[in-house]
Amino acid sequence: MLKVPTSRKRKKPEEKLNLIPIMDSIFIFIFFLLMSATFLKIQEVGSDVPIISDSEPPKNEKDPLALTLVLNTNEITLSKGLPSRPIQTFRRQADGLFNFEELHTVLVAIKKDHVEENSILFEPVGDLTYEEIVKAMDAVRKLNKTDEAIYRPNKEGVDEKLKELFSKIIFSNLMS
Repeated sequence: MLKVPTSRKRKKPEEKLNLIPIMDSIFIFIFFLLMSATFLKIQEVGSDVPIISDSEPPKNEKDPLALTLVLNTNEITLSKGLPSRPIQTFRRQADGLFNFEELHTVLVAIKKDHVEENSILFEPVGDLTYEEIVKAMDAVRKLNKTDEAIYRPNKEGVDEKLKELFSKIIFSNLMS
């Protein structure tokens, strides 16, 4: 009778998978992912929503400026007052772009006469690109270094140089 060798009878011990190097690499990957996420800088452009109220507005001695910028597909109309009276219209140029520098120049002249005013109403009516709306917002909001200085008295009565034109941009018809 034949004997079975003893080496066949013995079972080989099961080898366990070493997961430590894989877990180390995953934790290092997560660490670098979190470190790179802190370097992203997200910016936003602030804008207010119009306030709807049933109460009467406060009485002012002077008429409000009520600047309105109507953004159509082929033209931008700047108007002021209640009811709205057009001041100037800016049409698309031959290259298909709007002249935002001319709009900015007109707004600087208006700001010189109304240094206390900070708001402007945007009415995007036609199909405009995102870039055109942002350029219009920049033309309205920013005061360039090359612009003539505009001063306004602060709370202490000391004249301070303005850094922005009309910083409070209100969109009127966001749902259309």
